[in-house]
Formats: sequence, structure tokens, C-alpha cells
Amino acid sequence: MSTNIIDTKKDAEGKNKSKIYCTFCPSKMLNAGAARLINMEFALPYIHSKGEDKANQSEVILNYWLVENMYTFENIGVSHTVDNIKYLACADCDRGPVGWHDLSTQKSYIALCRVKHE
Repeated sequence: MSTNIIDTKKDAEGKNKSKIYCTFCPSKMLNAGAARLINMEFALPYIHSKGEDKANQSEVILNYWLVENMYTFENIGVSHTVDNIKYLACADCDRGPVGWHDLSTQKSYIALCRVKHE
């Protein structure tokens, strides 16, 4: 994602300007102003759909919405623990991962490129 596109998604304080939704269904994950944009490198497994051969593969994503508290989410699905993290997915259609939750810091990260902003 280009810097210009990313800049349109955040306000002056670096928070999300619009609500954040699942890209596959109408489920709302976060309200506007609920998360802060951060730049960090993390390899997130590819989103799985049946029949695709992307198992055990991941992509490095650089831009995430940082959610300080799990209770900030409107809807979010959480996976089993894998290496001290839990992957996050849509609570309604189970598509994901759209991000991850770090058990040591209790912070959650949602990939900009895996959600819809409206």
C-alpha cells in the first residue's frame, strides 16, 4: 500500500478515520478512532479459502492498526495459541487471519491490507 493511501486512512493523531470491516462479509471489527497506525514487520499467514494451496505460507505485512485492549473490538474471532500469539479473524465468517494478538503485551494488531475501511 502506498504512503498516500495509508495517510488517507488515519487522522492527525494516527488513529483510524473510518470504521473497519471484514473484506468478505459486513461484520464490523472496529469503530472509528479505536486503533493507532503503526509500522512494523510481521509475517502473517495467508488468508485461507478452501481449495487454495497457501497452507503454511505467510506474507510480510508492514502496516497495522494497533489495538491496545481486546475489549475495543466490536467483533473479532480468536484462534488457539501458537508461539505466544493468537491469530485474529472475522467473528462472523471466520475468514482470516486479519491480524494477531500478542499474549505477552496483550496488544492486538490488524493488518491494513486485510480489512475494509468505510
